[in-house]
Amino acid sequence: MTAPLLLAGMAFLLVVPWGGWVGRELLKRGIGKRIRFDGPASHQVKSGTATMGGLYILAGLGVFTVGLTFAGYAEAWLPFGAMLGFGLLGAFDDLRGLKDVQGVGWLARAKFWWQWGLAIALALLTFYASKAHVLVLPLSNYVLDIGWWYMPITALLIVIFSNAVNLTDGLDGLAGGTSAIAYAAYGILAGAWSLPGLALFCFALVGVLLAFLWFNVHPARMFMGDTGSQALGAGLAVVAMLSGHWLLLPLIGLVFVAEAFSVMLQVSYFKLTRRKYGEGRRILRMAPLHHHYELGGWSEVQITSRFWIVSVIAAAIGAALGIG
Repeated sequence: MTAPLLLAGMAFLLVVPWGGWVGRELLKRGIGKRIRFDGPASHQVKSGTATMGGLYILAGLGVFTVGLTFAGYAEAWLPFGAMLGFGLLGAFDDLRGLKDVQGVGWLARAKFWWQWGLAIALALLTFYASKAHVLVLPLSNYVLDIGWWYMPITALLIVIFSNAVNLTDGLDGLAGGTSAIAYAAYGILAGAWSLPGLALFCFALVGVLLAFLWFNVHPARMFMGDTGSQALGAGLAVVAMLSGHWLLLPLIGLVFVAEAFSVMLQVSYFKLTRRKYGEGRRILRMAPLHHHYELGGWSEVQITSRFWIVSVIAAAIGAALGIG
């Protein structure tokens, strides 16, 4: 694990000096966040903060992906390619949100079909480019070849986690920190299972994400936008599939799963009660889950810090189960 850890440190040190410049350049081009009208009112003060910081993440990681390729680890292009593809979808969403006075952007029902089309293409690419199509059973060394099932599972996880990380990206430092923790866990698993290229990629991304967090922690000077959140979710799904430990993804990405489930639960209950009682009712004060706690009186820093703690515990348990 020496090389991956050193690479994480190198990535942070080389990428962090560029963050201030990137933020200023984004604002020069009018790329400042429009806060959604249906979010907490307290977030309106964040309006105008530089967004689409996912470009900063992808650019920094791209340099290291090229370097890994020259070092003989061309497999790094599989998760990075997924990140690029979904980063482009996220960028389109971000740009539409900049033009919408209410900050809504691309409607989910339209975006969803593009996500599925791209996810299927990426699943096919990953299947034919990867050497193994396996499931590693937790707490054992048993490896099961899942064959063609690899493709639909990959596509499904890409769609689920690109949206789950996107929903998590609602507080300063929340999505960036939880993503760094999840990628670190998969980097550890990749190292333990002799997948050096994947381990190096994961820890390079951890270093880049820590550089981004330097400017994203409260009070944020830069947001990742959908450009970053959708990319991170898609990349995490591909990393999980390549590692063979994709069964542990809901645990390692526990916060993402909880955030997505909270939205599904809230929307479903609202629609059900509206049909039954004529008016919609809510289980949570507001979804996603972090807004529920925010409206309950927790500060933004408290929520982010506590979600990070939950992420670390869940990721540690997941990594331990995977190492066996």
